Amino acid sequence: MGADLAFDVRDIVVRIPRGRVMSYGDIADVLDVGPRQVGHVMSLLGGDVPWHRVVRSDGTPAAQHDGEAIRLLRAEGTPMRGGRVEMPAARWLPPGPDGAH
Repeated sequence: MGADLAFDVRDIVVRIPRGRVMSYGDIADVLDVGPRQVGHVMSLLGGDVPWHRVVRSDGTPAAQHDGEAIRLLRAEGTPMRGGRVEMPAARWLPPGPDGAH
């Protein structure tokens, strides 16, 4: 994993607004890498980023953080149903160069 990828993942994660989420795959698509690469970077970033705003594509948080992530997501008003984020309502994608998603 290169430093550039770590920087790029971090840059996206810190821009995810409160109450919104991205999946590992969403970030991977933006950066043209694999979701597992994003997951690996996320495991190294530490707690200074809003890690809880990155979830699996089905809206569930990573298993090792599910209880804490759910608590943080609910506190931010993220649309949820049970222990799962409602992805159509909560998904955020960074604007592209032309301002479109």
